[in-house]
This record gives sequence, C-alpha cells and structure tokens, in this order.
Amino acid sequence: MKKNTLLSHSSRQLALFAAAGSGTLLAGAYLFQALGYAPCQMCFWQRYPHMLAIAIGALIWFWPSRLLAGLGALAALTTAGIGAFHAGVEQKWWDGPSSCTGAGAELSGLSGQDLLATDTFEKLVMCDEVSWAFADLSMPAWNAVLSALLCALWILALRGR
Repeated sequence: MKKNTLLSHSSRQLALFAAAGSGTLLAGAYLFQALGYAPCQMCFWQRYPHMLAIAIGALIWFWPSRLLAGLGALAALTTAGIGAFHAGVEQKWWDGPSSCTGAGAELSGLSGQDLLATDTFEKLVMCDEVSWAFADLSMPAWNAVLSALLCALWILALRGR
C-alpha cells in the first residue's frame, strides 16, 4: 500500500482517541436516559453519528486509513451540527421538526384511547424544551461543542499530526 493512504502510528492513536470520545459521549447519553432524562427524537439523531464514529474507530484499529479518518471526522461533524441545530431549537432561535416541537399539534389526529394507552410511549419528550443544562448549555449544546472537538481530533489524525 502507498504510504499516504495509511495513518501514522500517532495519527491512528488520535483517531482511536476520537472514537473513544464518541463512545464516552454516547455512554453519557445512555446514562442520562437511565437517570430518567428521556431523549427526544433529535437526541436519538445525535446518537447515530457517534455509533458510526465508534464503528469507524474499530475499523481503524485493524485497518488504519486516511479515508476512515475522514469518515470519522464527517461523523463527528454531523453530530455536532445536529446538536447545534437542536440547541437552537431549544432556544427558540428556529423551528424544529413538527413531530417533536411546539404545542403538540401532531397529536390532534390521535383518539382519546390512543392518548391514554400506556403501551404507545412512556413519555412524550418535546425537542424544543431543555431537560438538563450545565453552565447554561443544554445536553445538545454540550454535544455540539464536544463533538466539534472530536471532529478536530479526527482531522488531526487525517492530516497525520
């Protein structure tokens, strides 16, 4: 293989560290869920790129490549973007998906029996409400900030530094 397609040893370590960071953020999301902070639809959307970044990290463990590092950076950037968008929805800077924001107009099509059913959903969580915050940043905002830092690590790995 050509030398420029493989990651150097230190680049590989950076990529694995970035993937582990996604694993830590994902574990934190599940911990908050276990503590009673039910996720909304957009919270789930933020988890998928982290799962992908973890899988990419596992692949890099066996087959280090610049392509995989680039895909890891793209995954981290994607979840950072979703987190930033979600934080903006929570702050009412812009509208979010109608399925999980606003006054629940999408519930108007449900019957009384549907609304009272306990097997449909445990708790409807709206995407435009802050359920937890630290230092004036909500969970999606923290995800955006930390994922942007992980994206920077992936890019450093990609560049071979």
